[in-house]
Amino acid sequence: MTNMNNLTTLIKRLEAATSRLEDMVPSISDPSASANGVASLPESGLTAPGADIQGGPGTPRQQPIAPLPPAIDDFDALINGDVKTFVNMSEEIGGLVAEQSAAVLRAFAAERKFLIVTTKAKKPDIQSPVYMEVLKELQSTLGVVNDIREANRASPLFKHLTTVSEGINVLIWVANETKPVDLITEMLGSAQFWGNRVIQEYKEKDQTHVQWVQTFYRIFKSLAGYVKQHYPSGLTWNPNGIDPLQATEEVNNPEQSSAKPPPLRSPAGGPPPPPPLPSFNNPPPPQPMSPNGTSNSRSPADMGAVFDEISRGESVTSKLRKVDPSSQTHKNPSLRAGSAVPSGPIRSDSSSSRGKSPIPGTKPKPKSMRTKKPPKKELEGNKWLIEHYDTHSGMLEIPAQISHSILISRCARTTIRVLGKANAISLDNCSQVSLVIDSLVSAVDVIKSPKFELQVLGMLPTIMLDQVDGAAIYLGRESLRTEVFTSKCTGVNLNLPPLDGVNGEDGEEGDYVERALPEQIKTVIRDGMIVSEIVEHAG
Repeated sequence: MTNMNNLTTLIKRLEAATSRLEDMVPSISDPSASANGVASLPESGLTAPGADIQGGPGTPRQQPIAPLPPAIDDFDALINGDVKTFVNMSEEIGGLVAEQSAAVLRAFAAERKFLIVTTKAKKPDIQSPVYMEVLKELQSTLGVVNDIREANRASPLFKHLTTVSEGINVLIWVANETKPVDLITEMLGSAQFWGNRVIQEYKEKDQTHVQWVQTFYRIFKSLAGYVKQHYPSGLTWNPNGIDPLQATEEVNNPEQSSAKPPPLRSPAGGPPPPPPLPSFNNPPPPQPMSPNGTSNSRSPADMGAVFDEISRGESVTSKLRKVDPSSQTHKNPSLRAGSAVPSGPIRSDSSSSRGKSPIPGTKPKPKSMRTKKPPKKELEGNKWLIEHYDTHSGMLEIPAQISHSILISRCARTTIRVLGKANAISLDNCSQVSLVIDSLVSAVDVIKSPKFELQVLGMLPTIMLDQVDGAAIYLGRESLRTEVFTSKCTGVNLNLPPLDGVNGEDGEEGDYVERALPEQIKTVIRDGMIVSEIVEHAG
């Protein structure tokens, strides 16, 4: 009997040990244990039963993975909290709003990687290409959020898209070296300008849109509290760290930088690890939308009934109203003498029930009769406002910083020089304006500004032209990777610097080479697919 009890006890102990080993295996082999290029924390520093802690002959000792800094843990909590709530609310609205929210989530993931790089690397010069390379992924994701807005200006949800597009630049707080919290407050004001319009429009129709805006505002408040706690005087780097490019490579490819697996789980237990972040790289595809901004679930065969009615022949006109002979002008000469037809009963479905044509709007006053406003050059928070400069003598200089955005509107025949590295520049309703810049973090956006000229001395990621008639853009050697987006533009020429080692006839550096951007597009249908090609003129 005693032997039977001992056997039963031994079997229970073996089952318990097997269960613990099965729990430990997923924590070692599951590739999802890392999220966004950063390995998850191990659950415990102990090893499985029977393992050699010190390492036997030929067995290397396992090194525990260093825990993430508190600043990164708190940023993960912000993403899994307010940002994830905003994404869920966006998915309830669906369509373009959900697509843009997925891009917002990827932007926060890119900033998380950048923050981890700052904990490992020394601070590079903000004017150097190294700094731009470290910021490259963050800049790219911010551009995607803005591109969704620009590509859907006719959408009924344009105010939603603009609210997010104006506010997402809050992630540039990492480039503010003095008071990043003030930048977050400034960006919240930009988002509220459009977000409050959404609230005003939907507060009586759909509270989901109102809650969506309030959820987006909550991200700014949480981010301001996070920055105030960890980076009150600006972003900090590791003075004893490694090269920034090396740190970026380690964050993007953690499986190559750490060849040793994390320790196994302790049977004694301990606090569970933080849950992995959601996948930012494969967002669900947005649902198709109808022109009114709602989900489109109607069948494409709705027009079949119309053609069935047409094919019925004479029966189609069987329901038309008969005209009384007293109202027929060809039988009553007296009616032809008058200008009006006697009134009679009107069917609700007759052509007379159509609405009246809209009243044409008033024409704008000619320029000679318009009141000329005084020129304005002011710095409001982190935004430069340049307005109403006309035929300015000399060069108008703007001392900019990396957190500054510059808005130039209604200027004419003026040369503007931006000194230093700025965040973004927007040019709206200007004429014959020349712009000379050093470097930008984001993009130059030009709207309805004919005869525009731009010279780039440093680096510029993106140029966006919308309804521009005539533009000359001069790029430097550091800006040859600039991306140019055009919409409804004509006469746009790019001037490229000469290649290295190419000199002119006098032995000096060669001249700029002018290249025209295509204007004519040919579209053909091949195998049921629409293919667009640039029209080339030979000869």
